[in-house]
Amino acid sequence: MSGPDLFTPLKIGAIEAANRIAMAPLTRARAAMDGVHTPLAVEYYRQRASAGLIITEATNISRQGRGYAFTPGIYTEAHIAAWRQVADAVHDEGGRIVMQLWHVGRFSHESLQEGAAAPVAPSALQAEGLTFIESGFSPPSMPRALETQEISGIVDDYRHAARCAKAAGMDGVEIHSANNYLLEQFIRDSTNLRTDRYGGSIENRTRLTVEVAQAVCQVWTPDRVGIRLSPITRSPANAAFDSSPQETYGFLADRLGALGLAYLHCVEGQTRGANAADAFDFQALRRKFGGLYIANNGYDRRLAQDALAQGRADMIAFGHDFIANPDLVRRLKLGAPLAQAPQSTFYGGGAEGYVDWPALEAHPSATPA
Repeated sequence: MSGPDLFTPLKIGAIEAANRIAMAPLTRARAAMDGVHTPLAVEYYRQRASAGLIITEATNISRQGRGYAFTPGIYTEAHIAAWRQVADAVHDEGGRIVMQLWHVGRFSHESLQEGAAAPVAPSALQAEGLTFIESGFSPPSMPRALETQEISGIVDDYRHAARCAKAAGMDGVEIHSANNYLLEQFIRDSTNLRTDRYGGSIENRTRLTVEVAQAVCQVWTPDRVGIRLSPITRSPANAAFDSSPQETYGFLADRLGALGLAYLHCVEGQTRGANAADAFDFQALRRKFGGLYIANNGYDRRLAQDALAQGRADMIAFGHDFIANPDLVRRLKLGAPLAQAPQSTFYGGGAEGYVDWPALEAHPSATPA
C-alpha cells in the first residue's frame, strides 16, 4: 500500500500544511548589518509561500550568536517589525512559516561581536573554514570556552528569541542544532572537551540542546517547535565529528521526543552533498523521536516521492531548488524543468538572483529574468 505523495496535506503538530514540501533554511545574507531585514525579504518569502512549510533562513538569537555579515536577527523590536512583514506576506498567500533560531558558537569573527569580543564555544578550539564578514571572507576568530555559569544566559537568549518570533507572527520555530554551530559543538565529542555538567558523557553533551528545547517550549507549545539535527555532517575541514553518532543522536532524539516536539528535521549527509541515508540509520533516530520526520539533503522529485510513499519521511525539505524556483511546488507537481541558480548570487547583494526569478507561467524556459 503506497503512502502519501508530495502534494498530500499534512498537519505538523499544530500547523496545517497544504503539501509535504518544506522550504529548507537558506542563508542569503541580504539583511542590514544590524540584522534588520530589508523589504526584499518580504517579496522573497511571499514568492515561495506555496511551500507546505517555510523554514526561514537561520536567524541570530543574539549579537553574540552572529557569525556571518548581513544575516538577520530576532532579538530587537526592529527585528520583530521586519519579520512581521515577512510573516504577514506569507500568510496572505496562504502559506505557513516557522523561524529557525541560530547561535553559531565558535564559527564567528570578533568584528561581528559586541566590542570585538572573542566568539564563544563549549571549548577553546579553533574553527576550520571561512566565515563572511563585512569586508569579505575570513577565518573565524579563536573562541573562548563558555563558563558554566554563562550557559543559562545562552538558554535565556533562545527563550527571548522564541518570544520575539512569536511577536513577529511566525507559526512556530525550529531550533538549529545542526551544521556544527553552537548546540552541535556541545553535542560532539570532538568539539566539546568540557569536564563540567555540559561535557563528557552523552547526557552531559546533549544537555544544552535539551535545555534550549525546554525553554523554547515554555514560550511556544511543543506542537509548534521543531528541531534540526545533522548527525553525520562534518565541518569544512572534515574535523568536527562525533565518535559514536548513532548512540549520541539516538539518545538526544529520545529526549527530544519526550518533549512532544512538532517535528525532527534531519540533514541526511553532508550539506549540499548527495543523500547519505544509507550511511547512518536515520529511521532509528526517527523511531526514537517518535514524531513527524522531515528529511533533507539531495532529494529530487523521484527520491522525495519514493521516501514519502515508502513511509521513510513525513515531509521533504528542498533547499537549493527554492532559490531559482519560487514556484517549486508547481514545477514539481508538473514535473517541469527547474532553473539553476549560479552560486555567485547565493550570498549578499540585492534583488538580482534573489527576487527576480520568474514563475513558470511567465517563462516556461525557466531562465533568470
